[in-house]
Amino acid sequence: MSKKHPVIAVTGSSGAGTTFVKRAFEHIFYRENITATVVEGDSFHGVTRSEFKQRSAVEPNFSHFGPEANDFHALEALFKSYGESGVGKKRYYLHNDSEAVFHQKRLADAGVTCAAGSGEFTPWEDTESNSDILFYEGLHGLVQDITADKRYGGYDVAQYVDLGIGVVPSVNLEWIQKIARDHSERGYSPEATVDTIMRRMPDYINHITPQFSRTHINFQRVPTVDTSNPFIARDIPSPDESFVIIRFADPKAFNVDFPYLLAMIHDSFMSRRNSIVVPGGKMVLAMELILNPIIHDMIEAKNKL
Repeated sequence: MSKKHPVIAVTGSSGAGTTFVKRAFEHIFYRENITATVVEGDSFHGVTRSEFKQRSAVEPNFSHFGPEANDFHALEALFKSYGESGVGKKRYYLHNDSEAVFHQKRLADAGVTCAAGSGEFTPWEDTESNSDILFYEGLHGLVQDITADKRYGGYDVAQYVDLGIGVVPSVNLEWIQKIARDHSERGYSPEATVDTIMRRMPDYINHITPQFSRTHINFQRVPTVDTSNPFIARDIPSPDESFVIIRFADPKAFNVDFPYLLAMIHDSFMSRRNSIVVPGGKMVLAMELILNPIIHDMIEAKNKL
């Protein structure tokens, strides 16, 4: 961990809503005049799109959730390097042709040749210098495997994270969101998405869920409507049809003022000494009330050094 060069990691499984939380952080960074080095989790995949298709066709449980399809050692190296010096190595995963064209031109303007296309990676490059903070958003911000296997184990990304945020919908809600998103945005049938969920379940259990015991704060959305069978649900429960459980690993570490939060967030209540429950529609407000002071104090401590 580093007070001089803080690392923030927002982590959650696919469809959990980490991108939504990323936008909340962007608002905070703008208000606080913070320059952030932003890192996307996809950029630390270890295989291209075509390589993933080839391997998943012959390896039953090969998935983007596990170490075989990612480069966790490179992610650990980035967090460690940034915490020590404020710089590190990153790259971009090109999701589509427009991203490929954008980055090819950006790199060409900098004198770097990039022939990567959709589903491939840009070359490794240095992160921006003089940034205030590193912000990671993706699947694996707090992964850890301290086994002796140096190819797919022996990494500890979590040890370099100064603020770890987990975004964790209840499992049935997560599956409803993924099935709906994959159908509307990618054209996958519900059956194909269910096959994906089943294939990556071992990696989900072994590499995704353990991270939420290492986070500093978890935001878990729980529906208040019947989601007993997520595979036949026709729509995603709305924010007003859910609660958000916010759990702090150590409230004293961030000087959490629960009476203030309860007063500011209507219909909120305490469920445990370290957990507050807020209406789903108040999730953004809760995030800003909680996270803005933490980020402010983090930057103040950095500036004092």
